[in-house]
Amino acid sequence: MRPLLFLPLILAATAQEERAPRASTPERATTERTTPEGTKPEKEEAKVIVEVSDNAVPAPKELLKSVARITTTQQAWNQRQPWEKLSPTKRRSLGVIVDGNKVLTTAEMAVDATYIELESPDGKRIAPAKVVAVDYEANVALLGLQDEANDKFFAGAKPLQIAQRPKPGDKLDILQVEENGSPLVTTGGIQSIDVVSNFLPGQFFLTYEVKASMQSAANSFSLPVLSGNKLAGILTSYDAKDQISDVTATDIIERFVREAADGDYAGFPSLGISISRTEDTNFRAWLKLPEDGGGIYLSSVRAGSAAEKAGLKKGDVIDSIDGHDIDRLGYFDDEHYGRLYWSHLVRGAKSSGDKVTMNVIRDGQPQKLEVVLDRRDEKDQLVPAYTFGKGPAYLVKGGLLFQELTRPYLETYGENWQAQAPLGLLDVYENPQKYESRGRRIVVLTGVIPTPATVGYETLRDIIVTKVNGKDIKDMKSLIEAFRAPNGDGMHRIELDDEKFSLSLDENTSDMVDEQFVKRGLSPLSRAE
Repeated sequence: MRPLLFLPLILAATAQEERAPRASTPERATTERTTPEGTKPEKEEAKVIVEVSDNAVPAPKELLKSVARITTTQQAWNQRQPWEKLSPTKRRSLGVIVDGNKVLTTAEMAVDATYIELESPDGKRIAPAKVVAVDYEANVALLGLQDEANDKFFAGAKPLQIAQRPKPGDKLDILQVEENGSPLVTTGGIQSIDVVSNFLPGQFFLTYEVKASMQSAANSFSLPVLSGNKLAGILTSYDAKDQISDVTATDIIERFVREAADGDYAGFPSLGISISRTEDTNFRAWLKLPEDGGGIYLSSVRAGSAAEKAGLKKGDVIDSIDGHDIDRLGYFDDEHYGRLYWSHLVRGAKSSGDKVTMNVIRDGQPQKLEVVLDRRDEKDQLVPAYTFGKGPAYLVKGGLLFQELTRPYLETYGENWQAQAPLGLLDVYENPQKYESRGRRIVVLTGVIPTPATVGYETLRDIIVTKVNGKDIKDMKSLIEAFRAPNGDGMHRIELDDEKFSLSLDENTSDMVDEQFVKRGLSPLSRAE
């Protein structure tokens, strides 16, 4: 038998296509993608938030009682070597103290956080913190003290109240605190109000675009934005070239803080649809739509979604929501903000459990449907878009590496992953309804570590696994269970989707290889929910 001299090859074999991980620094390039709730381009602007601004002026020192510095240590999992984590990084931001001795900040400050610390602006009080509630999609988080009984940190604090909703053209103050503890504000005007994405791709929420000249010199990851010394929003990104700041809207902040106050946060709801515009004349004629009407076309309806439960179907055209007419591009007229993208009527103006009434055109005939909105829990998706706070599900068996398919794994193919990742895996991500009958997750053979058990298989990677030892593979748990029952001849049979052939893995050899992995530090050999 060949000697087990394979461990030094682990890193080389599993990381041969490893790209640089997603940037942990605030800078991010502008990109455009599509969203499950529509086809509106998202906007991710360069994120260089500042401590000092040329146009900043001193602010009332009383405001120092309403803010806290936040420092987080974050450590994400390595998507290519899922048994280990990447190097830790740190972020600093300025959070807002709200009612209940909580600190409001962005979800990006809570992502994969291993340690969170609050500090008073004068540096005299420091306290470990924890995440009380987080909404990664809306990019908001609420922090509390790790030891809630030790509330000295908030002695003398004055929670900020939520401001009235501003309007286009109103002035807002961006609050900053210098290293010496002096408060400053930079005033900017609301240039526009729209529904955009500023953190997770495809997640659109009401955002103010504020014109304000700021320096890109320091390192605060987010900042409070005020109106009349009340909280109007959180600055999430800054475009230094155009001097435009993206500010999470008052509506989103108010709803999140209110719904998270009781410790049972349900999250912003979604319909679970993909849409297309209907401005093309021939398309409208094929859909039997009136020439003078509007509407958005449902190109897909996710199984089990609020939309499906209400009776919405692929091919329907939604032309109004709660009495608001939807135009051919997907916009409606909001009485307060003006023209907004339709998804705000669902994701921003409503809570999980609320109802919306929709006028739908189906085969040229109008219908009225009532939809009970619910939360799309990412862990219930066939291909999760994010997996913050938990390690990737995986199994190492005899040198074969299996993982559940997720968007973070696809993103290891680089910034252009949507073109560079394997077509078969991209098809699962883009058309999950075709694969949902297979199980809760799609399990993929993502790589092969050269060992005595994997001779001849070293080049295989990124192939969907359908069966092991005759058992259907529905997720990582089912894969692990299937390997516990080898065939009578002492061989494991692994059936693959795309290649239309099966692999054979000797039970005794693979068990011996696994023992060597554990002895040499690769542990654990599996992780499953």
